[in-house]
Amino acid sequence: MDSQERSSEEAEGAKERGLVYVWKAGSCSVTPERLPGLSGKTVLQAALGIHHGLLLTEGGEVYSFGKLPWRSGPEESCANSPILENTLLGHHIITVAAGSFHNGAVTESGVVYMWGNNSAGQCAVANQPCVPVPQPISISDSETSPLLSVRILQLACGEEHTLALSLSREIWAWGSGCQLGLITTTFPVTKPQKVEHLAGRVVLQIACGAYHSLALVQCLPVQEMKPIPERCNHCSQLLITMTDKEDHVIISDSHCCPLGVALSDNRPESHAFCPSLETLEGKSVSGSQSEDCQKPLVEEHTVVALEADGASVFSSNSGQEDSVISSPGNILFPDKKGVKEYLIGLSDRSLSESLEKNICPEPEQPSQEEQLSACIPGPPGTSTSALNSLVASCASAVGVRVAATYEAGALSLKKVMNFYGTPSSESGSQSGGGSPGPEALKDSREEQVRQESMQGKKSSSLVDIREEESEGGSRRLSLPGLLSQVSPRLLRKVGRAKMRTVALTPTYSGEADALLPSLRTEVWSWGKGKEGQLGHGDVLPRLQPLCVKSLDGKEVIHLSAGGHHSLALTAKSQVYSWGSNTSGQLGHLNSPTTVPRLAKVCGNGVWATSAGLDYSLFLADEEDFQPGLYYSGQETTTENSLYENSCTKSPALLLSCSKIGYISSVIAGGDNCLVLVDKNVMGYIASLHELASTERRFYFKLSEIKSQVLRPLLGLDNLGNANTIQLLQEMASRYCTSVTNFLVMGGFALLAKPAIDFLSKNQELLQKLSEKNEENLQLVEVLNALFFMPFGRLHSYARALLKLATCFEVASAEYQKLQDSSSCYESLAVHLNRKRKEAEYTLGFWKTFPGKMTDSLRKPERRLICESSNRGLSLQHAGRFSVNWFILFNDALVHAQFSTHHIFPLSTLWVEALSEEAGNVNGLKITTPEEQLVLVPSTPQEKTKWLRAISQAVDQALRGTSDLILCGAGGNVPRQEPPVSRSAKYTFYKDPRFKDAVYDGRWLSGKPHGRGILKWADGRMYSGTFRTGLEDGYGEYQVPNKALNKVDHYVGYWKEGKMCGHGVFSYATGEVYEGCFQDNMRHGHGLLRSGKLTSSSPSMFIGQWTMDKKSGYGVFDDITRGEKYMGMWQDDVCQGNGVVVTQFGLYYEGAFSMNKMMGTGILLSEDDTIYEGEFSDNWTLSGKGTLTLPNGDYIEGLFSGEWGSGIKITGTYFKPSLYENEKDKPKALRKLGILAVPPDEKWKAVFEECWNQLGCESPGQGDRWKAWDNIAVALTTNRRQHKDSPEILSRSHTQTLESLEFIPQHIGAFTLEKYENIKKYLIKACDTPLHPLGKLVETLVAVYRMTYVGVGANRRLLQEAVREIKSYLKRIFQLVRFLFPDLPEEGSTIPFVATETRGRRSFCSGKSDSRSESPEPGYVVTSFGLLLPVLLPRLYPPLFMLYALDNEREEDIYWECVLRLNKQSDMALLSFLGVQAKFWPGTVSILGESKKVSSNTKDACFASAVECLQQISTTFTPADKLKVIQQTFEEISQNVLETLQEDFLWSMDDLFPVFLYVVLRARIRNLGSEVHLIEDLMDPYLQHGEQGIMFTTLKACYYQIQHEKLT
Repeated sequence: MDSQERSSEEAEGAKERGLVYVWKAGSCSVTPERLPGLSGKTVLQAALGIHHGLLLTEGGEVYSFGKLPWRSGPEESCANSPILENTLLGHHIITVAAGSFHNGAVTESGVVYMWGNNSAGQCAVANQPCVPVPQPISISDSETSPLLSVRILQLACGEEHTLALSLSREIWAWGSGCQLGLITTTFPVTKPQKVEHLAGRVVLQIACGAYHSLALVQCLPVQEMKPIPERCNHCSQLLITMTDKEDHVIISDSHCCPLGVALSDNRPESHAFCPSLETLEGKSVSGSQSEDCQKPLVEEHTVVALEADGASVFSSNSGQEDSVISSPGNILFPDKKGVKEYLIGLSDRSLSESLEKNICPEPEQPSQEEQLSACIPGPPGTSTSALNSLVASCASAVGVRVAATYEAGALSLKKVMNFYGTPSSESGSQSGGGSPGPEALKDSREEQVRQESMQGKKSSSLVDIREEESEGGSRRLSLPGLLSQVSPRLLRKVGRAKMRTVALTPTYSGEADALLPSLRTEVWSWGKGKEGQLGHGDVLPRLQPLCVKSLDGKEVIHLSAGGHHSLALTAKSQVYSWGSNTSGQLGHLNSPTTVPRLAKVCGNGVWATSAGLDYSLFLADEEDFQPGLYYSGQETTTENSLYENSCTKSPALLLSCSKIGYISSVIAGGDNCLVLVDKNVMGYIASLHELASTERRFYFKLSEIKSQVLRPLLGLDNLGNANTIQLLQEMASRYCTSVTNFLVMGGFALLAKPAIDFLSKNQELLQKLSEKNEENLQLVEVLNALFFMPFGRLHSYARALLKLATCFEVASAEYQKLQDSSSCYESLAVHLNRKRKEAEYTLGFWKTFPGKMTDSLRKPERRLICESSNRGLSLQHAGRFSVNWFILFNDALVHAQFSTHHIFPLSTLWVEALSEEAGNVNGLKITTPEEQLVLVPSTPQEKTKWLRAISQAVDQALRGTSDLILCGAGGNVPRQEPPVSRSAKYTFYKDPRFKDAVYDGRWLSGKPHGRGILKWADGRMYSGTFRTGLEDGYGEYQVPNKALNKVDHYVGYWKEGKMCGHGVFSYATGEVYEGCFQDNMRHGHGLLRSGKLTSSSPSMFIGQWTMDKKSGYGVFDDITRGEKYMGMWQDDVCQGNGVVVTQFGLYYEGAFSMNKMMGTGILLSEDDTIYEGEFSDNWTLSGKGTLTLPNGDYIEGLFSGEWGSGIKITGTYFKPSLYENEKDKPKALRKLGILAVPPDEKWKAVFEECWNQLGCESPGQGDRWKAWDNIAVALTTNRRQHKDSPEILSRSHTQTLESLEFIPQHIGAFTLEKYENIKKYLIKACDTPLHPLGKLVETLVAVYRMTYVGVGANRRLLQEAVREIKSYLKRIFQLVRFLFPDLPEEGSTIPFVATETRGRRSFCSGKSDSRSESPEPGYVVTSFGLLLPVLLPRLYPPLFMLYALDNEREEDIYWECVLRLNKQSDMALLSFLGVQAKFWPGTVSILGESKKVSSNTKDACFASAVECLQQISTTFTPADKLKVIQQTFEEISQNVLETLQEDFLWSMDDLFPVFLYVVLRARIRNLGSEVHLIEDLMDPYLQHGEQGIMFTTLKACYYQIQHEKLT
């Protein structure tokens, strides 16, 4: 045979995968032969009917062989070698199925093709006895509108019927017979219909026998206890029956409904989408998980199913299956499937396919089943034992990696590899080199799954997303049989459907089971049952699906249906069989055969089954891991040429099949059996089988532990304290952590007591399970071994992966990936082992030092690192008899003394070594937020040991959990020492100021430093920056006010733990203070708003504070009394000189004492009545004084009484002579301001604050460069602080800040250009409050408006307001000269340099630069010229309002005259004003047309000059207003020039009337205010220049208009 094989192999191109061998059924001594004519095609899946077969190759092509009576050609109707089905070319088939005499195939898009015998409608074609070539059939769901076509994943064919499993896990049927499960009596059914009885349930796999049907269904989630109905919903028989016997009563609840089982709870809702995806995280393992997932995701588990979709499906599912199982345990591949899966993963092809092939006679079915099963397992909890779950959880701890793999359930190695391995992995080329760290893994895994499910990509296993990519390279990776069978592409396609994970949830009752993970599936059957093939214990047919109760809880993962018998494969690699046993096909001789019984298959666990017409095939592991094929059925012997028919007593091993290679899939049919085989090239396939096989065994062992040890344990009532139980239950979720925590808390010792009763009887079983052979083992140790068993499995994975790696070239990527994955598992194993040792060491410590103190420290997650009971460490300066015991845990350092102990959390612990050189003792300095300890070690070794242990423990505590280890390169190499600066949370326990406060934020060497939040027990809270343990910098502080039930709230700057600098304090009373603080007190300039905030204008104080009291100059606006006080304060009261104005127009200036007007003062009323003299109280006259009446009469003498309510006078009345000059105003008015606060005394605090910001103690005293540094710092820190609130910094604002970073430099002589640069700099600086000068200007504007708006808008205050502005200019100019020392002093001149080249000339004068109208050439530097452009526009509204009020009477007279004169036409007005006729314009331009001036022309002459003058109201500064006047003169000259056509010189007599005309026509309402403002604030040096003369002309016009006497 070898030579034969060799030659055929050469002929076929030395294929290694998917080789097809066929032999005649019916005997144990068989000779498998290669099926000829496939010319090197790799077969992924096969299916057999009674006399024919189908093959699916890697390219998605379908071949038929055997007797094909539906084909037309004679040579075709009986084909010995495979014939290609041309009709299906190009459709990419992913799975095929064969019935007795008909066929089906599914494309990757989910479309079904049928052909063959159609006598019973089994091909879904009406009125056609046979369908010669594959024909697509339409399956659409009538419940959806519009009609949606249903995508199919898997097909199963019987003799006269066909079933299809859709992507949404529902069954569709067509053909004839009760085996359809449809509610109809009209056959054949040629339009596919849904099997409604199972609608809404998640069907994992389907199988068809000749006349019966089987479905593997996911269990429903455990429902709350509902009342149990008395009668069956279908057949109305009683569900519980009682039979009276003589001495006892039999109560039976085994009612079996002939119609089907009541599906009371299978409502669609019951399937929720299962979170069980968690599995990804390694949790999936846990049982609880499985509960959560209520409805497994259908699709996901579909995953498997999907795969079923096509070949790929198979593979994937099988993997899944396994994985399912394994999932919990991480690894368990409970059955062959698992193995396959695993393999699959590895190989391109999916294992499951191969499995399927191996297994099922009906190829299609199997694959499906496999899938299902895989799916199932996939679910979170596999049926693994708790251990598993532990394992699983452990996995999580362990590393997602493992978990993932387990989880993946499908363990496809490839996947595993990819997964772990990384690069190509889905995770998206996580890291090119080593495998990603656990974290990454986790993410990538989740991501993977997420993506898969979203895109519905079809990967064959949950894990293997990358399959497509690696398709090319790793083709040879495929699984044994499987591999050859399914192409990755297929897989991909298959899975295209959305994938979901399925969660199988346990339905066992009982809490114990709820905690343990398991694979929850049910088997449902329907159809003809006269051979007992339905498994319900009777021989009745069933029209609708009915659940086979005896298989509940058996973890079935795959079903096979033969002619009249059925097989169910479980996760534990056992096979249950029932139905016809005429040929011994059930593999056992027990009766009755109408209920499932275990088949007696030798070997180490069956992993694939296939049921033929009257025989069964089982694929099981042998000792050497090579699959063994067992046959159970008719045995034909040819002794003495007599044919004897007998049956096999139990399945027999077909030795000849073991020689042909590694079987990956087995299929049983009618006449023939077929296997798919892989060659063991370089030991690769053998390694895959070994891995899968050991995984299955491991799963089996975990299942045993679950059922024999865990379930009974959890069922006990007296498990000890709640804490232990909780830990035990947690194991199901996070295995490694939980099981080690359980160990630390002494859980095993507690468990041993209650467990002794039932476990001591099973001593042998325990020893076998725990693999320990010593005598007299302690139960505690046995339990310990059992619980830690899953950890040992990791080494096997590492070994298996290494074995696989040796099958590749050392330089190849596969070798590298496998190698890396292997080292990951290995390091994981080492890591977990270390965790276990730490737990055991800690447990030993608790046992050695029992007592109250240690009990209070004992926590599940706490691990001992080292302790000083050996006297290796002592405290410096400790008393002779004191005891100091130091214990270092993974989360705290405990310092224990006689009766007390203190716990120092590691996150806020700093350690440094002290050496003797620096004069210190040779020891370790431990710094915590409130203590410093110096520990003196006994030896240098001890010092090194403790220093290293503490450093590493602190580092680990800061990094967080160490459960996840990084594999491969870049593992977590411990740092030399933990960072000095770190983030941590800490509760102070003795610091007097912070006692019981909790701090969460940044630390530096034991002190809060950086950003943080501090909360006191009494509700106070500070959030902001700290420096060396104290609040320092910007922060927010809240203090609850218990009395008012509100909070005091401060936001601002701090220094050394106290409020210092600028801030806003909102008091609970409703008052708000905004300004400067020092030492927690209001100190410096500030604004206090009080009164009810609901009122629109609470009272306000703005001014200077000293030590929390008003002191110095301030303005107080008392809204309730309608008064405003502007003056000096001391100790919160008005004291010294001040001014008060009221809303009724009263004005007082003079002395105040203790908040009262007391001493000399002046009082003016609205009608100009004036009193000068002594006051004794507010508005109360008392003593000598003079009262002057508005008409000039006055009284001198003694006055007493309150103003406005009758004043007693003793004195003399004077009537001034009528001949005195009228212009002599009352003397008092001219003296106004003398008794007020001098302007330079006002707002001193504001200027001092600015000088301080520049670093000067007092104005002008300081280092200029330091000042510039301070400006730069202020700008930068403010910008940084405002970054969080971009709305504050607009784009233009940001540009301004950037331009302010450049300091104007001055070298050489000071020129006009440098002056301009300084001016530009100042304009920008004053534009942003972040610059000290800008802040100063902003504050001055605020105080100025506060003073002169509202009640302060009193005309008596005008001179005060003007003087205040001049004072601002003087003081700001001093600051500017300090910053720019080159700037000449006030009134100096900057010489012009070659100004002609600039070409700046004015119209009227030959002098350069129209702005410099100074008598001598040059530019005069003044504070007015430099600063008014910055300051005045901001102060203009209140200031101009005062001018308007002061000039109100004059302006009324002026305005009346203007209105009257403007009624005249141009010519009349010109002649009235006496303008010489030669200056009259002859023509004017109106709307662009030139027109003659006629007698009724109005508003046309000198129009451009009039327009020019009107702009005076739109300018702010006197300089700008003067420029407008100058331009007006130029416009007039221009107009006259046009009229005269010759040069001329103005004389004032000629010019004045023309200008007067322009002023009248300009109609400027507040001209008097404009005139006075210019007069008060113009540069003094301009008065005698050209602009000065022009201004005098305007002023003369104003007075002239007022005094015009017109008739």
